[in-house]
This record gives sequence, C-alpha cells and structure tokens, in this order.
Amino acid sequence: MAWYSRLLAGQERFIGELSSSQQRLLADWNELPPADLKRSHYRSRYVVVDVETTAVNAKADRLVSIGALAVVDGLIDFKDAFYVSLANDRVNAAASPFFVDRPEASLAPADAMLAFLRFSGKSPWVAYHALFAGKIVAGTMAKDLGIELRQPWIDLAWVMSDLFRDISDDAQWCLDAWLDHFAIESIQRHHVVSDAFVTAKLLQITIARATRKGFETPNSFLELAKARRHMHQSG
Repeated sequence: MAWYSRLLAGQERFIGELSSSQQRLLADWNELPPADLKRSHYRSRYVVVDVETTAVNAKADRLVSIGALAVVDGLIDFKDAFYVSLANDRVNAAASPFFVDRPEASLAPADAMLAFLRFSGKSPWVAYHALFAGKIVAGTMAKDLGIELRQPWIDLAWVMSDLFRDISDDAQWCLDAWLDHFAIESIQRHHVVSDAFVTAKLLQITIARATRKGFETPNSFLELAKARRHMHQSG
C-alpha cells in the first residue's frame, strides 16, 4: 500500500536534547483539552498504537519504535498515521531478536516521544494488550520527558473478549487468532505500522458490534475493559 511506504520514508527528523522549543511542544500538548470520552464512536478519534521493544519484559524493555494509525468517526484515516524509531544505544541489540536497527530513521527518545504526543493529541489510545504497550510508553515518557502520563488506554483484548464471547471469551487470545477469524491480512506482520493497521481494522469491527449492543462511546470501552479485567482477576 502506497500510504505505508510513504509513511516509513517520510519520517520527520528532530535534533537536540530537551531544549526550550521541546519544552514548548510538551507544554502545548499539556494544554490541549482532554478528549470527550462520552461522544459517539462515530464522532471520535482513536489512535491505535503498536510498539516494538528490545525484549518481552516490560520492566527491562527499551522502546525501539512506535507505529500508530487514527480511526476517525469510525473510519481508518491513512493520512493520519505515524511511525518513529528511537535512537537508543545498541547494548541489547545483538541479544534481542525483537530489535531492528534503523539508524537512518531514528530520533532521540525525547524527540520521538514529543513527535508521538504531537501526532496523537489527547485522543484515547488503543492497543491489543494495552498494559504492555502502556508501561513501555509511560516509562519512556517518564525517563526522557520527565512526565507522568495519564492518557487513557483502551485494551482491545479485554473489550473484544467481552463483546465477542460467541467467538472467544479469553482476553489472552492472541492477535493472530482474531485476524484469522475475521480474515484480516497484514501488510508486514510484526512491524509496528502494519500491526497498528490490522488492530485498527479490529477496532472498526469492535465498534460496529459495540454499537449494536449499546456500548456507543470510548468511555464505554474503558468501562467494559475494566469490568472484564476485574472479573477475570476475581475468578
């Protein structure tokens, strides 16, 4: 797909340490009004996020790259897409099969996270197994920008396990299982932009099912995921 190739090739560059201009970018993001989570799905902007890390342990991981794609008013907006890789040191690269070295497309971590904040605004973030993605992103924000992130994350794994109990009520069901069930083809599986794309398609399917069941807002997704996770932990 042309949009996918253009996104990877057209990444913006940021240079420098946390400067006054970077502080201004962060202040601008902080001053944005929060998203109205009680609006209809079809009047909302979601940012679907996928991350690549150096390992699979959120406590020890370093963020390598972020891919994101917006779902606006129920539609995937291919012009509203994001990709960045972080110029971390390469200490763990050789030991990690998940690490992809892309120096020609790397930004300093602080710049990368500022670029992601500018792209996403205050739109709710969606991920499949958002706990992992959320910890990695929040940890990087704290380390490189010095902020405690309070952005709402919607965990599609928990939401889908509740709304599609006729298919699977297991929130640990892997992403590939849902993709196979709904016959969703990936452009490049295990690349963050491609995985954000297929997750966005799952979000569209979930929005349609949720609306039919009376769960019509981003806030209803947050409540569904919270209740489903609590029920699972209490069981």
